[in-house]
Amino acid sequence: MFVQQFYIPGIAHSSYLLGAGSTCAIVDPARDVDRYLDAAGGLDLAITHVLETHLHADFVSGHMELTATASARICAPASGRCEFEHVAVGDGSRIELEELRIDVLDTPGHTPDGVTYVVTDTARGDEPVSAFTGDALFVGDVGRPDLFRGRSHELASQLYDSLHEKVLALPDACLVLPSHGAGSLCGRAMGAMRFSTIGYERRFNPALQHTSREAFVQSLTENMPPVPDHFSRCSEINRLGPALVGTLPELHPMRPAEFRERAERTDAVVLSVRDYAAFGGVHVPGSYHVDLAMDFSTYAGWVLPPDRDILLVADSPAQAREAVVRLHRVGLDRAVGYLVGGTHAWALAGYSTDSVPQLSPVEVHAMVESGAVLIDVRFPDEFDEEHVDGAVNIPAPDLRTRHPEIPAGRPLVVMCRTGHRSSLACSLLKRARVAGVHNAAGGYTGYTAAGYS
Repeated sequence: MFVQQFYIPGIAHSSYLLGAGSTCAIVDPARDVDRYLDAAGGLDLAITHVLETHLHADFVSGHMELTATASARICAPASGRCEFEHVAVGDGSRIELEELRIDVLDTPGHTPDGVTYVVTDTARGDEPVSAFTGDALFVGDVGRPDLFRGRSHELASQLYDSLHEKVLALPDACLVLPSHGAGSLCGRAMGAMRFSTIGYERRFNPALQHTSREAFVQSLTENMPPVPDHFSRCSEINRLGPALVGTLPELHPMRPAEFRERAERTDAVVLSVRDYAAFGGVHVPGSYHVDLAMDFSTYAGWVLPPDRDILLVADSPAQAREAVVRLHRVGLDRAVGYLVGGTHAWALAGYSTDSVPQLSPVEVHAMVESGAVLIDVRFPDEFDEEHVDGAVNIPAPDLRTRHPEIPAGRPLVVMCRTGHRSSLACSLLKRARVAGVHNAAGGYTGYTAAGYS
């Protein structure tokens, strides 16, 4: 038995290659599948199976890609009612992968269709050695049950049963191999470790310490993090079967005149992926800004309209292509072009530009002291932990609709933890024609480092 983990930062997604002899299965693959093809090729393994633990909400899966490129057989939860060709699995299903026996447990709760794949290496014994728990059980947390409106209490109760009657019945030494880690919004407080054991989680996972079903359900149905817009879209894309990446629009280089003409159409948006300081210096008016250095896929999926063509402004063609890969991860499949020469070429062509002043912590403090409105765009739990006195808390994505709540007639300073989310927020405010917007460079981190609090 051989297990290799693949981790994608930002969306904090873990997928796995499970090898046995000359064959292997890929568990919960990402859409950009070259990593699995390269790894399997390097190990001289044939990819024969794809194992999906559930219909993922936060990313588009690579199951269709692996079927097309490696002729792998997809195993997916029967309760997911997937519309592509697959083997429907659930309680009592068994998959044989040479000497590996993979038993399937229905473990709904995070979603109605979750399953866990329990692996026994029969060459070594009859006791399960690892469990691919998907988003049912994480390191230090469990899956959130509130992704389906009106069903959070029902799903939380199902998750309690899935964990206590099935997953925690596995041996203490059995490895826990989850699909997400710290930073993912599929849970609330995942640990930084990327794998664990049943015994360790039984003893130390805070979500498993509740002494009653009622307490467990209450803990998972109150004060949960916000749900990004793309979560519902990705689940349905995965159920229907994502389009193959090779069939999606190609990214075309566009000179400033062509880019401008295309950007003025109502079926297109401009997305800058540059560093937030560069975006603040000069950008195409009306641009969305999602810095590639932040949780790019998550925030792009959250705020960009999925029914528009996307025109990219990047520092290089390579940066634009990287952005496309990350957009595809969250089902934003309409990136059609990038601005050749970037904003420098745009300005040389004589077109108008916009900017967002970037304020140092000293300047932020001075503006706040003189009466500027400070908008803190972090999540409520971050804000509650510590914030600048008098700051107004509106999470960055919410500014798309909540910008009218901001007091008018006063300068605005937008702050997050580092300056990345606040730059996104500034772009949303400017698109809403809110005037006097400034970004707090370095965010709350820089502000406190300068001696302010």
